[in-house]
Amino acid sequence: MSLAVKEKTQVRLVFLGAAGVGKTALIQRFLQDTFEPKHRRTVEELHSREYDIGGVKITVEILDTSGSYSFPAMRKLSIQNSDAFALVYALDDPESLEAVKSLRDEILEIKEDKNTPIVVVGNKSDRKQERQVSNEDVLATVESDWNNSYLEASAKDNVNVVEVFKELLQQANLPSRLSPALRRRRETFPKDTDFRPPMNKTNSCILS
Repeated sequence: MSLAVKEKTQVRLVFLGAAGVGKTALIQRFLQDTFEPKHRRTVEELHSREYDIGGVKITVEILDTSGSYSFPAMRKLSIQNSDAFALVYALDDPESLEAVKSLRDEILEIKEDKNTPIVVVGNKSDRKQERQVSNEDVLATVESDWNNSYLEASAKDNVNVVEVFKELLQQANLPSRLSPALRRRRETFPKDTDFRPPMNKTNSCILS
């Protein structure tokens, strides 16, 4: 078996975290440059976009998951079938950070790989007055103890949203040529923003 690392042309990113932390908001800000302040409960929703980078077609799948713990089998399947993970918590909700710690443990157990690509995202940085989680404490834990990446972001103010996706894609070993395309993402996306392509993988599903 060859151990050579090859650049992928398809990658699946999954967003995990407690309910109401802004997983869907981050994804929608990235894909459509919109923000919906009202929380909408998500079960599981798959988005897919295709880029043409230097003649190479790159398919990026983004899986938005439920913040409820009522679907453990679905969450396990999501983890098994994904390449890189955004673990999202809200800066004004310390309990959501505890959920991130549990989710990271679950990912490492299921993937059986301590080097699994993980980016921890502290969302809602726009809520400066309501902040209850220290940036320094989280940074020390995530980067020093866990050896994962950490970013604070705001889906509302569009702060560091693109950077979250760039970090995920770089860790997932996609071609570095994809980065300029991300900066021009709005020009490259299809006009039908509700596009949901059929899935070829067994056990994959699209729920809304």
